[in-house]
Amino acid sequence: MASHDEKAKKHVVIYAPASMSSHLVSMEELGELLAAHGLKVTVAIGGRTGDEAAGSFAAALPELSFRRLPPVTRPRDVPGHDYVALTFELARASNSDLREFLRAASPLPAALVLDFFCGSAVHVGAELGIPTYFFFTSSISGLAELLYHPVIHERTTVSLRDLGGERLHIPGIPGIPVEDLPAAILDRNSLANRLFLALSEQMCESHGIIMNSFRALEPGAIDAIVSGLCTPPERRTPPLHCVGPLMKLEKAGANRHECLAWLDAQPDASVVFLCFGTMGRFSAEQTRQVARGLETSGQRFVWVVRRPPGEDSRGKPADPDLDALLPDGFLARTKGKGLVVPAWAPQREVLAHAAVGGFVTHCGWNSVLEAIVGGVPMLAWPMYAEQRTNKVFLVEELRLAVALEGYDKEAVRHEEVAAKVRWLMESDGGGELRERTRAAMRQAKEALSDGGESRTALLELVRQWKK
Repeated sequence: MASHDEKAKKHVVIYAPASMSSHLVSMEELGELLAAHGLKVTVAIGGRTGDEAAGSFAAALPELSFRRLPPVTRPRDVPGHDYVALTFELARASNSDLREFLRAASPLPAALVLDFFCGSAVHVGAELGIPTYFFFTSSISGLAELLYHPVIHERTTVSLRDLGGERLHIPGIPGIPVEDLPAAILDRNSLANRLFLALSEQMCESHGIIMNSFRALEPGAIDAIVSGLCTPPERRTPPLHCVGPLMKLEKAGANRHECLAWLDAQPDASVVFLCFGTMGRFSAEQTRQVARGLETSGQRFVWVVRRPPGEDSRGKPADPDLDALLPDGFLARTKGKGLVVPAWAPQREVLAHAAVGGFVTHCGWNSVLEAIVGGVPMLAWPMYAEQRTNKVFLVEELRLAVALEGYDKEAVRHEEVAAKVRWLMESDGGGELRERTRAAMRQAKEALSDGGESRTALLELVRQWKK
């Protein structure tokens, strides 16, 4: 039975989609942070078609409550290959169950916090009189693009993919080449594009947007948004609450990953780490190109290798067959100099390790923040979703990364891998990149310290909800 103190706590509900694990990670971290400041936090997980997600989170995070909303029927009018539109529409299908869950809470929650895939639930919060916020799990620059998207849509008459090599000019951020925009918004008449246009409006109807970033990292983007330059004239710009970077390192224990022990034996800042997210996979030929490039570079490395796309469906185990996938003799020739890790590594702990001096990344926002907090410079190899847009910000504005040529065709040659890895780890240019990244690391730590901008923004939000 809940104690009197528990009952007296203000209740915040975070609403997340079942199918987006990277979003769930960020949202449960936000939940933990809110719980640590005296709020009762429930993570409601909707848009699921079966018995997935949440169980492992509930076991690992006793300070949070988890509520799995009932399974929903997969919508028939959404193409199965359109993962983005399907995630939006599955979340929408859970809105009636979310409404019943919120209505049954006594008293009503002090706030409802939505992942952007759950944006249609902003109307559920309004109907019940619950202040409703968004938690945006990507960059402030990405938010500027999303809020401005209706303006671009209004000013153009063709699909963005038909604009060729043009750059889109959005207030507060560098011009974005059309080919580096998320694929989901390139087709003017697609369901996904219509859903993102609706999302932009839903965000403007909210009480505010919570950002997993910090003002000092992206001042141009935040100034443009706050000044109202990124929203259509008829819409109100919602308040921004920059509380990032949100992350915690796992507690050291008996199950410490073997790659961390290997890193313990390496010199400081001598190892390049290659990891491409939970969905990042390469063809067998591209994997062999990376291997040849790493070997030629002569640099120490830790490389997370996943099975090529499509192979899991044939009933094979999740771990790749490294002997079959990598060039003959590669593992033997690089033993001691490099470590190949099948399928998964504890990325945050690796990037926080003193031995790591470079990161080849898919540019997912969580990964970018982890690199910044670790002070690790990046080579950008974006793959899907908003990663190519993040690459533009990282390379052209923040100047914390350099791109690998050929990423857009999944044709990064071994010569390019070798040259860029050597440049990053050995050259004066790589050293300058490292110094800029370490400066950003210091800004991040300052933002999270007592009196820092992110900590102050979080405390103000908590104060509003407790009031």
